[in-house]
Amino acid sequence: MSDYQNILVAVDFSDAANTVISKALDMATGEPAKLTLIHVVEYLPPIDIAYEPVLTSSWTIDENELIDQAKNSLKKFSVKHKLENTEQIVVIGTPKHEITQYIKDHQCDLVILGSHGRHGLGLLLGSTANGVLHDMPCDVLAIKIKA
Repeated sequence: MSDYQNILVAVDFSDAANTVISKALDMATGEPAKLTLIHVVEYLPPIDIAYEPVLTSSWTIDENELIDQAKNSLKKFSVKHKLENTEQIVVIGTPKHEITQYIKDHQCDLVILGSHGRHGLGLLLGSTANGVLHDMPCDVLAIKIKA
């Protein structure tokens, strides 16, 4: 099929993630490829925009708790899909940036992620799949997710 050795799979815990991981397992089955799962916690601190955009301290979230919850969810996802010996990465940031940076830092040769195929405003704002696709040093497999 292919010579992929280091496959990164973006997981967002939606129902679509089941489709994405299924395709990733198909890609890695015939080859001795390493699978790594990545989940990006997209957290923006609250901003008070009533008068001017300033950071507000009236509402705080423990970022470590967000990461711990995501790690726990990723572990459950791995158990559900019988993914043994997969590295699991959780980071805070924007998915486009964090996925791209991870791939560059770890010499992945394929990234697999879901694409919802948004139109209109969703397309103008950009999607994770589209953002990753255009800044990639490796192949990208975007799995079409049906709404």
